[in-house]
Formats: sequence, structure tokens, C-alpha cells
Amino acid sequence: MDELISNLPSIVRFATPLVLAAVGETITEKAGVVNLSLDGSIVLASLAGFVAAYTSGSILVGLAAAALVGTAMALLVAFASLTLKQDQVAVGFVLTLLAVDLAKFLGRDYRGQSGLCMTRAPVPLLSDLPVLGPTFFNQDVLVYFGFTLIIAAWWFMYRTRPGMALRGVGERPEAAFARGAHVNRLRYLYAAVGGALVGLAGAHYTLAIKCDWAANPSMVGQGWIALAIVIFGGWHPFKVAFGAYLYGALRTLASLLQQSTDLPVVLINAVPWLLMILTLLLVSSGFVDRLIRITPHRYQPVIRALLRSDSPKALGVDFERE
Repeated sequence: MDELISNLPSIVRFATPLVLAAVGETITEKAGVVNLSLDGSIVLASLAGFVAAYTSGSILVGLAAAALVGTAMALLVAFASLTLKQDQVAVGFVLTLLAVDLAKFLGRDYRGQSGLCMTRAPVPLLSDLPVLGPTFFNQDVLVYFGFTLIIAAWWFMYRTRPGMALRGVGERPEAAFARGAHVNRLRYLYAAVGGALVGLAGAHYTLAIKCDWAANPSMVGQGWIALAIVIFGGWHPFKVAFGAYLYGALRTLASLLQQSTDLPVVLINAVPWLLMILTLLLVSSGFVDRLIRITPHRYQPVIRALLRSDSPKALGVDFERE
């Protein structure tokens, strides 16, 4: 237990890219667009951020470059779907494969190079608190941005009129259009916003966590995890963030178990994946609905809020103005 507590700062730090990518994808999917290029976007953006920061000598330039790459990838998916009327899933899947290979090819001259690395920015007084201080208040700027993003995304979606319009174009685009919303224009906008956040997630790997570029990038596969976390979190920013931090904690716990048990390493590393798959199966099997029905009436809203996972009804569905 003591080892797990001592690793809490690392858990929060390593989970931040998943938080950024998963919340970004939540915003995009709430508008009705599925950006399946997430994994490729993260890898290509991580390279762009590393190279831009390495050549310019500026972390900010690296972050901006990564965000632009993520935005461009998301807009490609949106353009293929909203304008060309192609299948979002197929286009995103092809793009993610292309982007991963492209990043490995373009990054061949930077293999083994060490680049700039984001420094920690302790919050005065708060960083001195026991346990909480090192965990939450002695991190880099993108970790703090992740904390802010979670709250801001929830507030925007559920407490503002533009957020209501965002959810409307993902739930009932015809009704949103009748109320004056420009459905496809909003979908383009929120695809770009989500893509920029995915790009920042990629930058965090090469500008804060690893600070180098490897022949086999360690962030490959993280986009698929982020997509699963969006479903796990029921397209709600708070639950999505919880899923990201939970996954980070499980990975850390798996690493600690490797040091203290004789269980096969492959089996231990598979535990977080198996738990994620089990959760997704329970959510999609109707288990939650049955649990709600047998729960006393006064507790049903709590169970529904915590466990219910309903995708936007118009997710992946094209809208055409009559």
C-alpha cells in the first residue's frame, strides 16, 4: 500500500495523456462524430511536438505543433464523413494505421535523440501538503491543464447553452437544426477541439513523460485505450477522467505485482485490459439496466448516474439538411 501511495504522482502524470485524449474524444463524440484515428493522431502528434520543440528550442512551439496535427487528423475524419459522406469508422481506422507508420518513417532521423522536457511547476504551499501535495500540486503544466479540462468540459456541456447545442447535434440533430443550430458546422468545430486535445496528449508523451523519440514509440496503443475509456465513462467528463486515472493506477499496480510475485509478466500486464473489457461487456449486456431495476427506488438515480452508459443517439449518423 505504501508503494502504491508513493507512486500516486506518477499515476496522475502518466494518466494525463489518456485524460486529454479521452475528454477530447468525448467532446467530439458528443457532437456525433467518431474519431477512430485517435491512436495514429497521438503517435503523429507526439512526433510533431518532439521535432518542433527540438528544432525551435521551445516547448510552446512543440505543443502548438502537436495540437495542429491532432486538429488536422480530426478534421480529415470530419471532412470525409460530413462532406464526402464516407464511413467515419473506416476512414478513422485507415488514418490511424497510416499515421502510425508515417510517424515511424518521418521520425527515423530522430531515433534515440533526447529533446526538451517540461519541468514541474509546484503550486506554492499546496505542494507541501502530505500525499496530496506531490500528487496533485507538484506536476507539469499539462497535468494542471488536464484537471482544469475535466471541470471545464463538464461545466460547458451541462451548464451552458452552447453545451446544450453540442449535445443536441449528437443526440437529435434534426431537432437542433430546427432550433437554429448549424449541425455540421458545430460538428466540424467540436471535431477540431477534440483533435487538438488529442494532439496535446501526444505531446505530453514526448515532452514530459519520455522526452525522446524511439524506434518503437511507447504511446502506440494508447489511442485505443482512450476510446475504450470514453465508452467506460459513459461519455461523461468526470467518469471518463476516473476511467483514465483508474487505468493508470491498475498499470502501476501491475508493475508493483511483477516485483513481488512469481506470476507471469504477460498475465499481470493483461489485468488492466481484462478489467476494461469486462466493464465494457457488463455495460453493453444490459447488466446495469437490470441492476437499476432491482435496486430500491431511492437509490436508482445514484446507480444510474454512476454506471449508466448511453452513447449519443446520432453518433456516427450523417445529417443532411432537407
